[in-house]
Amino acid sequence: MTAIAKILLLGSGELGREFVISAKRLGAHVIACDSYAGAPAMQLADEAEVFSMLDAEALSKAIEKHRPDYIVPEIEAIRTEVLKDYEDKGFNVVPSARATIMTMNRDRIREVAAAELGLLTSKYLYAETRDEMRKAVAEVGIPCVVKPVMSSSGKGQSTIRAADGVDAAWDYAVAGMRGDRQRVIVEAFIPFDYEITLLTVRTRDGVLFCDPIGHRQERGDYQESWQPARMSEKAVADAQAMAKAVVDNLGGYGLFGVEFFVVGDTVIFSELSPRPHDTGMVTLISQNLTEFDLHARAILGLPIPHITQHGPSASAVVLASCESADFVVEGIADALASAPEGVDVDVRIFNKPTTRPYRRMGVTLALAKDGDTDAARETARAAAAKLSIAYRD
Repeated sequence: MTAIAKILLLGSGELGREFVISAKRLGAHVIACDSYAGAPAMQLADEAEVFSMLDAEALSKAIEKHRPDYIVPEIEAIRTEVLKDYEDKGFNVVPSARATIMTMNRDRIREVAAAELGLLTSKYLYAETRDEMRKAVAEVGIPCVVKPVMSSSGKGQSTIRAADGVDAAWDYAVAGMRGDRQRVIVEAFIPFDYEITLLTVRTRDGVLFCDPIGHRQERGDYQESWQPARMSEKAVADAQAMAKAVVDNLGGYGLFGVEFFVVGDTVIFSELSPRPHDTGMVTLISQNLTEFDLHARAILGLPIPHITQHGPSASAVVLASCESADFVVEGIADALASAPEGVDVDVRIFNKPTTRPYRRMGVTLALAKDGDTDAARETARAAAAKLSIAYRD
């Protein structure tokens, strides 16, 4: 059998794993790439390559070796100039080389949103040294949020609440940076009512939206998410208009995770990822088509029927507490049996080969068919509490 397409997946974590499942269900041949062997997506892909995506020569060799129909980035730390070179040679980079360059650097996507499109954002400045960051903090004001311009899952992000916190914030940002750009963005703290992710699908037939997803973060990383988030009709409409403006500017086809802060009816653009979003794990139980199904269909140019939500849903993460290569996840049966009447519960274990403090190792999912998102959140959290990681070394 000839595959519908050959996909080179750059990054093979839990999001890549679910994307591989969706792509292979549609008949694609997937080569999963990451910097270590046995990554979650590699376990399910047709082939695997182990190399650093920041190694331009290694990345070029992988593309030349496999000659994929689609190059699909799943992580931030990639030699995006290599992707641009291969796009110029006729390869299809998802969603586009320009989109990967813009979104894998917080400063560049912020300039697109604020300067080019005039979208509402927080006040912000950039800094490349400790002294520059001190000046930026003084101008932006305290409290403020400091983020590396290139990182993932909240790594290196912190909030400065007093003047004596600048040095610690700089050190933490540098330690959490990905890639080789020592640069941070200093943003004014927004006392938002809540924050959302709007999964936005750019297809050949137009732009589609999933119901907004609410989420809660700790240490800059998502801990739980729920769908649908309660928003006014005006806030939803404004978020959709802003998301469409950004993804149309970036071009290409695929799913984008667009993040917003919401204050009353006011929507403020925060960030964007040109791929499935971690908070969108909730769609594994909430929708007829998961965010990974939508990404695969949009990439391959396949039809997307009406996106249907099954009911109020939630996800909660399962985190590791220490470093280990010899461990087992326990309590799966108890977690699956923990749902009250009228609520469905499910578990996804990512099968990562090692743990480290706060590493996401799995997620619990809940669907409150006869309830609301509060019931779904409570059930997802309770199920996650039933799971534990037993370390053997």
